[in-house]
Amino acid sequence: MYYTKIDTLIDLALEEDAAFGDVTSQAIFPADHVSKAQILAREDMVICGLEIAKRVFRRIDPSVKVKFKIKEGKKVSNGTVVMTAKGSTISLLTAERTALNFLQRLTGIASLSQQFADAAAQTGTGVRIVDTRKTTPAWRSLEKYAVRCGGCFNHRSSLGEHVLIKENHITAAGSLKNAVRLARAFAPHCAKIEVETESLDDVREALEARAEVIMLDNMSPSQIQQAVTLINKAAIIEISGGVSLDTVADFALPGVDVISVGALTHSAPAADFSMIIPLQTGENS
Repeated sequence: MYYTKIDTLIDLALEEDAAFGDVTSQAIFPADHVSKAQILAREDMVICGLEIAKRVFRRIDPSVKVKFKIKEGKKVSNGTVVMTAKGSTISLLTAERTALNFLQRLTGIASLSQQFADAAAQTGTGVRIVDTRKTTPAWRSLEKYAVRCGGCFNHRSSLGEHVLIKENHITAAGSLKNAVRLARAFAPHCAKIEVETESLDDVREALEARAEVIMLDNMSPSQIQQAVTLINKAAIIEISGGVSLDTVADFALPGVDVISVGALTHSAPAADFSMIIPLQTGENS
């Protein structure tokens, strides 16, 4: 991860929540009041974002001491203490919500990703579940990291990574073949060319154009089976559209290489965390 960019996100989040300090904590506690806080999981989850949460506390107060109680990417049960933070009570309470916001978002993505990874693994076909670019603006590197923590894989992270010719490209170029021809003439020699297809006729055209990756978009399992036979290992096969936890096994068919799931990032529910200060530890503890 690129921590310079992440620190910028953290600073923006802290400016949003604590630009004028924490008036409640400052009113109640003297500056030298010290506490030890615990962050607990409030449901079963796959942990992701501990280092980010630590950086939130340290951006507020570099003297805060943070300890991780669980490893990143591990599944924990309800009630597990995942990390502790010791330092100025004002600092801990000022950082609390922002730290938890990062944790709950990233852990939610990791937890959903593990469910998809497990569902695909149970089919025994070796299909990879990958994410998409349907991410929170400016959070992409974090959210794609969370996908990996959950056991899934990343699709391209930006428009510049490889060629992906979609419906609008094809329409504007006049045909699928012409879009592939133009892309191949421009793209670096090492860049794969992927084409989105919506019918078996599209698949045939993509094969004639020698696309290296063929995306089968919003096709039914029976159409996918026909496409797999038609492609016959001449290209990597990606499935996209209409895949949920309930249906992923229907699409993870023999011959399919990749299933892209936007829901990993755009629809993952936030994980439930809380921060508690079990005991008042006093000014000098």
